[in-house]
Amino acid sequence: MNINPIADIYCSNKYHRFYDIYPVFNNPIFERVYLTSMIESKPRKILPMLLLGLGFLLIVASTFYILRENSLQSRSPYSPFQQRAGQTDFSTVPVQVNFSAPELSLTDSHGVTHSLADYRGQVVLVNLWATWCPPCKEEMPTLQTFYNKHVNQGFMIVAVNDGDPTSDVLQFLKDYQLTFPVWLDPTYIATQQAFKTVNLPSSFVIDRNGIVRLMWVGGINRRMLDKYVPSIIMENQ
Repeated sequence: MNINPIADIYCSNKYHRFYDIYPVFNNPIFERVYLTSMIESKPRKILPMLLLGLGFLLIVASTFYILRENSLQSRSPYSPFQQRAGQTDFSTVPVQVNFSAPELSLTDSHGVTHSLADYRGQVVLVNLWATWCPPCKEEMPTLQTFYNKHVNQGFMIVAVNDGDPTSDVLQFLKDYQLTFPVWLDPTYIATQQAFKTVNLPSSFVIDRNGIVRLMWVGGINRRMLDKYVPSIIMENQ
C-alpha cells in the first residue's frame, strides 16, 4: 500500500477515511482527508498576454497625451516657455548683499542711451539674460507680471541682453510682449565689468539710494519676488 496519498498521479476529489489510507493511525485527529494530485501544472499563457496588453495601453495613453499637449500649444497665443512659466517653481533664493550699484550706460532697444544713475530714487531690478538661455525665457513672463503690478510704486525692471544680435532681441520682445526697458550689451559690459558674473540669468535689486540689496543667480519665480522685493519697494516712499 502506498501510504503517501499525495504521491498518486490522480486524485479522486473525494474525501476518504484516514484509517483506510494509513491504518497505522488508529485515532487520527482528522477523520476525513482529501486526496490531491501532484501533477505538475503546465505554464499558463495568460501572464504574457496581460503584460502585452498593458504595454499596448501605455503606448496608446502616451500617444494621446503627446498629441493633446501639441494641440493645446498650437492653439495658445503664448510660447511653450510662457505656458510653463506658471507651472514651474524655481528654487533660486536671492542672496542679501550690500554694495553700491556699478556705473552702467547702454543703448536700449529703441536706440536711446540710458544709465543706471538715471533711475536713482526708484527700485530697479537689473536682469542679465540672453535669448538662447532656457531659464531666462522661463522667468520673463513672471518678471513682466511683477513689473505690471509694481510699476506705479516706483519700481523698474531693466533687462540687459548679453550679446545677442539686435534682430533676435527685438523678435524676443515681440514674442514675449515685454514692456519694461531692454538694453543691448553686445560687448558684455554688464556681465564682465559692471556686475562681474558669468551666470545667466542673474538679477540684482537696487534700492532707491543706489545700493544693491538682493542678488539672484538663476531663474526667479513669483513666490521669491513677492517675498523679498515689495519690502524694498515700500522703503522711503
